[in-house]
Formats: sequence, C-alpha cells, structure tokens
Amino acid sequence: MEPASRLGAGVSKQEIREKIWDYMEAQNIADFPRPVHHRIPNFKGSSHAAERLLHLQEFKISRTIKVNPDAPQKNARFLALEGRKTLLVPTPRLRSGLFNKIVPPPGATKEILRKCATSQGVKNYSVPIGLDSRVLVDLIVVGSVAVSEKGWRIGKGEGYADMEYAMMVSMGAVRKETPVVTIVHDCQVTDIPEELLGDHDLTVDYILTPTRVIVTECTRPKPQGIIWSMISDEMMERIPILKNLHFREKQAGKDITLQKEHLKHLKTIPIQAPLQNTDQIASSRPVDMDHAAPLDKECVTSKKESSSVTTVYVGNIPKDARVSDLKRTLREHNAVPLRLNWQGAQGRAFLDYKDQSAAESVISSLRGLSFNGNTLWVNLAKKQK
Repeated sequence: MEPASRLGAGVSKQEIREKIWDYMEAQNIADFPRPVHHRIPNFKGSSHAAERLLHLQEFKISRTIKVNPDAPQKNARFLALEGRKTLLVPTPRLRSGLFNKIVPPPGATKEILRKCATSQGVKNYSVPIGLDSRVLVDLIVVGSVAVSEKGWRIGKGEGYADMEYAMMVSMGAVRKETPVVTIVHDCQVTDIPEELLGDHDLTVDYILTPTRVIVTECTRPKPQGIIWSMISDEMMERIPILKNLHFREKQAGKDITLQKEHLKHLKTIPIQAPLQNTDQIASSRPVDMDHAAPLDKECVTSKKESSSVTTVYVGNIPKDARVSDLKRTLREHNAVPLRLNWQGAQGRAFLDYKDQSAAESVISSLRGLSFNGNTLWVNLAKKQK
C-alpha cells in the first residue's frame, strides 16, 4: 500500500480514506459488505487478525471489553463472549444511549455465541447500559480505515468512535491507561501526517493485522472528554445521551459551552486579523465549485442580483481539509453556492447564496455536519446577523 506521505504535500484524511478503499476493492482484499467505501472496511483475514487478541496480556486479564459493531470486529466480539468476558457494543449511531451489553442465553453453545456476535445478534441478545451503571471498561477495540504504526487513526469520517471514547471518559468508564486496539488489514497501516490529528481524535495502542501485532507506544494524549464547543443543538437532539452528560458536567462545574454559544462569543471577535469585512469578502476572487478557479462571466451575479446575496460562514474546518473536500460535501447536500471564498488556513470559508431564504436552508442542512472528523460551525456571516 502506498504510504500517505507519497500522496503529495497537504494530503487530507479523506484522500487517505479514498486511497485505501480503492486499493482494497481493486486488489479484492475487501469482504462483505461491499463496496467498502464510506465504511469501516471488512477484509479477508479479519477473523485471523482478531485471533491475535488471544495473545495480548491486556485481553487475557480484561473482564469488560467494548468492541465496535462493524463487520471486521465480529470475531473479536465472539472471542470476548467465548472468554466469558462482559461484552459492550455501542448503540447504533448513539441514538438510544452509549452501550448495549450482550447477554447470551444460558448454556449458549459456540454456534449461539457466534450469532450473538453478529449485528443481528447485537439486536437480539443485548440490554442497554445506563450512565449510572458504573461500568469500567478494561479494553477497547475500534475499527479504522487507516492507522499508522505510531498509533494515529483515521475512521470513516463520522466521528462516532471518537465521540464514544469521549463519552466514556465523561462517565468515568475508561482511564487514561485503558488500552485501545484496532483490527485492520496490513494495507490499512500507512503513514498519517500528525498535523491531520485534532484533540478529539482517538489514538490506538495496538494494531492487529493478519500478519503481525504492532505495539505503537503512542505518546499522544487520547481525548480528555467531550469538547462541548464542537457540539451543536442538532447533535444534542440526535444523540440524547449528550443532554444527560452535558447536565452532569455542568453540575461538576466544567466548561460546557456549546457550539451555538461559542459562535455567539466569536461574533464579538474579529473574524481574522486584520479584520476582513463583507465588502472585502465580496471582492475576493470567487471559486468555481468544480475547478477551484475564477468563475466564468456568465456565472458571476450582476450588481442587481448581488444586492440580495446572503453569505454563510462555515468554521471549524480541519487543517487537513482541501477546498475540493468542501465542494464535494456541498454538492452532496445540495448546497452549492454562487461563490465560495476558501480560507482553509484559518479553518473557515464563506459561501454566497442568492438570498437569505436559500442561505438559511443551507445552514439547516449543514449545521452539525461532521466534515473530515470535525463538526462544522455554520451560521450567517457577521454583517447579516
């Protein structure tokens, strides 16, 4: 597998993902469900890779293990159950809580345990675990799209593994020394530039592949808890457990400023130094959504049209993101602007739409969106508030 370092300067997380997904499909390494794009990819040999857990001392002495629900970790779930360990699996997309505990029927055979370890088994043989359960997780097994030998990890881009870990920290379910293991194909082990990582990104301590066990000796700190300034109102509604954790951390006197309040605070701060006002933004070179080049004359709005143009501010863009990443995301969400002013170095962009109604519709569709691992801050640009 070609290292990310050879993909060119300024490689993004998404480019690394796409490279690995494409390679696994082209080389027929991928396994059901296919295609593996936009997934934690399953691969041929995943069961053998998972068996290396049996040789880890941390697995042998663990009593409670949290394993993600993706296909390549199915055998890891089975091995935990066969070893009579307490198996926790995150609830799908965190809709109804954080964990489900798998409870096999009394006297379950190996065949039944294997069924319990499947996605259907998780539904049929599990019970929810509440925040007051005082559970303590001894070992965490996560999926990855890419991982480096230094322990730096890239997921599929939705941020759920990072969020799950942050929640476990908040509820006291993990300690800083709790080991994190990922199970991947050898081709998924690649160079990842450290500048792509944020404070919210989860790192791993062990990498298990069909051919080896990699001890990363990673010294980069794991997430210290939920970064509330990255959490939107929409995320709070979509993931109800966040409300409970938010209340608990407020009671504990922690900083629980949400994205909305954080953005209100930013309104009192110059957008950049020196301040760039809306007139300056309007005079910036517009960016074509397909080619990141100046727009053709026919695409540039007339003076009359520009008088009603409404600008949307998009912030918290990851350092590794490229304008092409944002353009693709905007197309996928039917949010293509008249103009795009890209300021990636400052982690932001400004999008022009024909009127306020169109702009507010875009804000509604983009707010709370996970973009290359970060939750976007989306609002009307300052002058229009």
